[in-house]
Amino acid sequence: MKVISKADFVESIALGFQYISHYHPPDFIKALHQAYNREKSGEAKNAIAQILINSKMAAEGKRPLCQDTGLAIVFVKVGMGVTWDSDVPLESMVNLGIRQAYMNASNPLRASIVTFPLGQRANTGDNTPGVIHTQIVVGDEVEVHLTAKGFGSENKARLLMLNPHDDVVAAVVDQVQEMGAGWCPPGMLGIGIGGSAEKAMLLAKESLLDPVDIHQLLDRSPENDAEKLRLDLYHAINQTGIGAQGLGGLTTVLDVKVKQYPTHAGALPVGIIPNCAATRHIGFRLTGKGPAVFPVPKLDDWPEIALEQGENAIKVDLSQVDRNSVKQWKAGQTLYLTGKILTARDAAHKRISDILSTGGSLPDGLNLKDRLLYYVGPVPGSDSEVVGPAGPTTSNRMDKYSQLMLKRCEVLGMIGKAERGNSTIDTIRETGSVYLIAVGGAAYLISKSITSARVVAFEDLGMEAVYEFEVAEMPVIVAVDTEGASIHKSGPERWRKEISASNTTQD
Repeated sequence: MKVISKADFVESIALGFQYISHYHPPDFIKALHQAYNREKSGEAKNAIAQILINSKMAAEGKRPLCQDTGLAIVFVKVGMGVTWDSDVPLESMVNLGIRQAYMNASNPLRASIVTFPLGQRANTGDNTPGVIHTQIVVGDEVEVHLTAKGFGSENKARLLMLNPHDDVVAAVVDQVQEMGAGWCPPGMLGIGIGGSAEKAMLLAKESLLDPVDIHQLLDRSPENDAEKLRLDLYHAINQTGIGAQGLGGLTTVLDVKVKQYPTHAGALPVGIIPNCAATRHIGFRLTGKGPAVFPVPKLDDWPEIALEQGENAIKVDLSQVDRNSVKQWKAGQTLYLTGKILTARDAAHKRISDILSTGGSLPDGLNLKDRLLYYVGPVPGSDSEVVGPAGPTTSNRMDKYSQLMLKRCEVLGMIGKAERGNSTIDTIRETGSVYLIAVGGAAYLISKSITSARVVAFEDLGMEAVYEFEVAEMPVIVAVDTEGASIHKSGPERWRKEISASNTTQD
């Protein structure tokens, strides 16, 4: 019988979440580099390059890969022969470890968890509670898997209750196309099949803990139905042409994972959970001999990649930008922004809407007219930083505020990630405004272009407060131009045709 101490367990949880905040799994880096080397779409290749460069910078600086440092999810398998030396239950120990990790002074992580969702949704301040899954198993050890799940990808999760003989590949591909770019491809796709509704989703989440190994499967024939489904889905999804960040390209998924479980004769539950470019997970075992020890990777494990400015890229002085000049920006073009931008995301948009709908006035200093508005909730800065990692959040959550922002508040443009809805694109065209995207998964890289940051309004919203950032050559892509042309429509359409034509030629 082995004794696991509270101190060792809590410390291991804390160390693990700190570790995955800034280190990608090596198998993911290898797969992403392979995707970079074979990518033929210039826009997608540039996006993957930013993700890889960001990954190395985060590893070197020991700062978060992404501004969304995730909901903490913990899988614990407790051996029946284990004895605990603890004055609190397992769930409390897990949350103590999460709290220590997210409030670490040398690498503060963003607290994203709010209290009961139907109430005031006040931030808990320490990213607790986590979501905990516990199993009692044979043995005298404790096995733990940690994952920090960003909600750009989690919001795209799907549950399909199919009929027993429905086409799983077709159903999943349809869902992936509906997901668009909000989950920050390229990444992994977890598929859970069988059991009940909740079991299928749990299987899908667990599958994402496995290493990227699709290339080994590609080199041999599948040995069972699950492996065949993995390959079929991998090929079918990549043939959609969605590509990195939804810009169009050859790689949308780096791997597809499948876990299955017996189910009812009249059902075929299918859980679908994507994992974004900020894939973060680690496992460890405790045997009563101290806390877990995590291997420190070598920076040589990351590829050397230089970020190249394309032929059509232009440098933009925001102090000289007006509604006439933005008409020259075209969908797909890369811009390097220098000047001042404002930030606002979900809570700030709602606060602004509530104030204006009741006849109130916005706080002094908050003038949105002809400004660029960046959808971001940054990580708190360390002592040496102006601001912490500050990548974009998914933009279509702000679509319901587009009329308010673009017409009433006269915002000139928005910066976020992924596609916008058709009504928002129509409003962009009507108002002569623009929508730009930054690369999701490049948060630390983007933060290095931010030279100053100050809170302008709604400081009580924490990471969702309105900031004014001063930026120097912040890289963005024109996603929707003043004429309503969208790279998220034209890019995947073009590459879907090119992939189809290439396949026909090879046949």
